[in-house]
Amino acid sequence: MVLEKIKEMLAEKLDVEPDEITEDSKFADLGLDSLDLAEMLMNVESEFGVSVETDESLDTVGALVAKIESLQG
Repeated sequence: MVLEKIKEMLAEKLDVEPDEITEDSKFADLGLDSLDLAEMLMNVESEFGVSVETDESLDTVGALVAKIESLQG
């Protein structure tokens, strides 16, 4: 559920198909810069009702999904 929603959000922003995005996709490789990532995290926070702190470990889609799931408890 979380992964699919993140893929949809990224696909819409990047104008690509969700299937092109995997858990291993790095945000930098997808073309997201730090500003894009900050905007994405704000959208994630409102979508999932969690507060995600930006750090270096959040470099892949899978890392973000795991972080969201851990915060949802």
